[in-house]
Amino acid sequence: MTDKTTVGVDVGGTFTDIVLLRGDRLVTAKVPSTADQSVGVMEGIEKACERADITPSTIDDFAHAMTVSVNALLEEDGAETALVTTEGFRDVLEIGRQNRPSLYDFGADKPAPLVPRRRRFTVSERATPDGVVQPVDADAVRDVATSIRDSGATAVAVCLLHAYAHPENETTVADILDTELDIPVSVSHEVLAEFREYERLSTTVADAYVTPAIDAYIGQLADRAAEAGIPEPHVMQANGGISDAATVRKHAVRTCMSGPAAGVVGARASVSDLAADRDLTGLVTFDMGGTSSDVSLVRDGSIEKTTNAEINGRPIKTPMVDVTTVGAGGGSKGWIDAGGALRIGPESAGADPGPVCYGRGGTEPTVTDANVVLGYIGSSTSLGGELSIDVGAARDALDALADEAGLDSPLSAARGMYRVANATMTRAIRAVTLERGFDPRGFGLVAFGGAGPMHAVALADRLDIGTVVVPRACGVLSAFGLLAADEKHDAVRTHRQSLSELDVANVESAYAELEASVREECSDPDAAVLTRRADLRYAGQSFELTVPAAQPFDPEAAAHQFHAAHETTYGYQMDEAVALVNLRVEAAIERVDPRVTYDAPGDAVIDQREIHFSDGAYPTAVYDRERLPPRETVSGPAVLEQDESTVVVPPAWEATVRPDGSLVITEATP
Repeated sequence: MTDKTTVGVDVGGTFTDIVLLRGDRLVTAKVPSTADQSVGVMEGIEKACERADITPSTIDDFAHAMTVSVNALLEEDGAETALVTTEGFRDVLEIGRQNRPSLYDFGADKPAPLVPRRRRFTVSERATPDGVVQPVDADAVRDVATSIRDSGATAVAVCLLHAYAHPENETTVADILDTELDIPVSVSHEVLAEFREYERLSTTVADAYVTPAIDAYIGQLADRAAEAGIPEPHVMQANGGISDAATVRKHAVRTCMSGPAAGVVGARASVSDLAADRDLTGLVTFDMGGTSSDVSLVRDGSIEKTTNAEINGRPIKTPMVDVTTVGAGGGSKGWIDAGGALRIGPESAGADPGPVCYGRGGTEPTVTDANVVLGYIGSSTSLGGELSIDVGAARDALDALADEAGLDSPLSAARGMYRVANATMTRAIRAVTLERGFDPRGFGLVAFGGAGPMHAVALADRLDIGTVVVPRACGVLSAFGLLAADEKHDAVRTHRQSLSELDVANVESAYAELEASVREECSDPDAAVLTRRADLRYAGQSFELTVPAAQPFDPEAAAHQFHAAHETTYGYQMDEAVALVNLRVEAAIERVDPRVTYDAPGDAVIDQREIHFSDGAYPTAVYDRERLPPRETVSGPAVLEQDESTVVVPPAWEATVRPDGSLVITEATP
């Protein structure tokens, strides 16, 4: 086993998680996230290195997931962005689609466009899917550049009509703006060479909107890393693959949902053999952190992806790990609405001041405070190995909430918060299973995040899921996933034609160009494994399904793949012609999933305390999880503590330690 040292760092809304792997030795750490995320990242790396008894300069590889881009979109504090588009299409960004976010709510508002009308500029030009009809006038573009400069914009998006098919005019505009302006320029045919004007425009604007923040952050982090002798970071993308820093600085929108994607990759890598071993349909990944909970699926060993994501109500059509997020995390605040009902989130206490029990100035009760009152987290629990818990402060905060809600005790308020949070997360799991035609009873639930293992069995019980898995590095699994992530690059091009009329030579030529473009982005083009896919639909449909594509492209095989995928997804096939819509290529440089040694000494019981479950209070043994030997079974009720997370095993359930240190929790045999 080599002594190569790799480190993965994931920045969350509350904590920054670190996993360091030296050979087969795993070291973890967790520190509060900081306003300047790079500060917390370096503090976390130094803490992990201290625990591993090494210096940061001995790190060989550094992978990173962060929240800079998604925070900019959620908080709407990105760049002052300008837009250049075709004359007559200035307001496409604001008009969007006619569908309403809430069908029966006539007062529901769509989010405001990221580019106000005063910073949207047009040029006289025209292209069709068949070619350029009217070239763009260079002098007119220079005049637009002057207007952009006068507007104070710090980034610009260029999205011209049908540039996905014929980008010549768009390239001319971008080249002139690059020359005339000293600000980043995002170009639609480079960001998303795909038809549907609004979605392409929205994605390109999002790329421009987050580019300055990503560019500044990655540059600052790379400088801090270099000062410590650490290599430049590879960055997790939304597609579940890492890329070099230069690529993500050029295509910043690809980093949206970076952290949640890393968590799903970590879940798959940690328990990749479990589904087959236990004859499960697949795995539901459940990541409950400090601010939110993220849910996704792994089926047939593959991570579910989407190209139809929305962030804060705005379409982002780059390939992403398909994650459903709800505002229920450990730091989510409990409150009483105007009707007197107890609610949870989406507002979070974050890392500063954090939950009341942290003793850092928080005053409003959170889900973590409720878990303290229930006994799941005790006064002796040390979060992150350092942060002590103030049980009295948590109880006082829940007492105040109980008074406001008309409840009889802090315990009643804590039970209520726990149930409401669980109901919110149960709906998220139903959304990715039942609402997509999958029976959750056939899946295993993989729980991680700082708070996930405390709630996982209660969720499984509500959904009749019989197997819960808690990976060994559950509290920092997104950081662990960074060590398992392949390098990945995606490209797409619209090619609309009925399969019955398809010119296969033209399709092969287009695929070849896409393959060349993704190879160029790879760190080692010769090592890249290329995968072809195609978006297909029935004639007249307005949506597509993505299926594997043979090489060379085979229209008959593609149609067969599509019919099967349509029946799996929607329950039926149609006797209609099948049309090709988009060509997709993915390049991946595969990495071996990290494997670590696990050898625990035993004698794991460290405490006993009264803990409250749904059917009453129980005297409960508390274990040091890192001391539980492989193949040992712990019967509930039990609490298993480790530095970054706590596992709760209710009565009538039992947890068995796998050889790699992960836990399998199942209903106890009568």
